[in-house]
Amino acid sequence: MKNIFDLPSTEEILTRIDQLQPNVEPSWGKMNVAQMLAHCSAFQDIATGDKRSSRSWLGIVVGRLAKPVFYNDKPLPRDMSTIPILIIPDPQAFDAEKEILKQKLQTLQHVGPDQQRLYPHPFFGKLSAEEWGKGIYKHLDHHLRQFNV
Repeated sequence: MKNIFDLPSTEEILTRIDQLQPNVEPSWGKMNVAQMLAHCSAFQDIATGDKRSSRSWLGIVVGRLAKPVFYNDKPLPRDMSTIPILIIPDPQAFDAEKEILKQKLQTLQHVGPDQQRLYPHPFFGKLSAEEWGKGIYKHLDHHLRQFNV
């Protein structure tokens, strides 16, 4: 399974982000491409602790047991629910959000899994650097496929 802390995986994601166009329509979902970029940046913020979300009662009860469903090679399903603080309802600036996301990914790559301080996931709870790296990659892949890149 690919991991955002592996340089080739980060380079692949950055190349795919560069292929996005501001007016591309999603294959599913309600977000436009700029909102998706902001959403993906916010997900990085959850991992690094720059954005906090309390754990849901469902996450506390079944989150740890559900981890294997998320951390595997299968793509995420379309139209899955999201953490409420990651919903981006307002318009966003495509070019700015694209650069912000790319910078956050480059920072994760530069700091690396051993030095990056990582925080609990609001649903799954405590994750290792490897689990976060795989989850971040899988989440980005999901949304880039949503916009056909």
